[in-house]
Amino acid sequence: MIHLPLSEQAEKSSEQTVSNSQSNGKQDKTSSFKVLVVDDNADAAESLVFFLSLHGHETRVAYSGPETLQVAREFQPQVVLLDIGLPGMDGYEVAQHLRNDSSSKKTILIAITGYGQPEDRERSKAAGFDHHFTKPVDHDKLETLIESLRFD
Repeated sequence: MIHLPLSEQAEKSSEQTVSNSQSNGKQDKTSSFKVLVVDDNADAAESLVFFLSLHGHETRVAYSGPETLQVAREFQPQVVLLDIGLPGMDGYEVAQHLRNDSSSKKTILIAITGYGQPEDRERSKAAGFDHHFTKPVDHDKLETLIESLRFD
């Protein structure tokens, strides 16, 4: 690993940004949310958890439909990134269960799936999903969506 020192200009610019942020009383940090990531592919789930954690979100992971319902009850996520093709109970069924549970009615459900045809999108909407992303997910678009969310 190679480490290069910052130039004086870069140091001054960095100090100015911190100073401006403090003097305005604003933080450059985006909103963070409680996000449940659900995918039976452990590598895909863990990489998404890592990405979300880098953006300051508190995360949990589940790998099956029944596990998702249990974790959601305990964790009370604001956002669920939910794969459709899951063992035990598919993502459509999980979404319907979450929508019928009073504690998760306002949770934002985002399908993260390999199913991307128009009829798949219609089916996910009918099951209660708020948004639909087809794999491989564009992380920047996903984070832009999450950052745009507002909760009461």
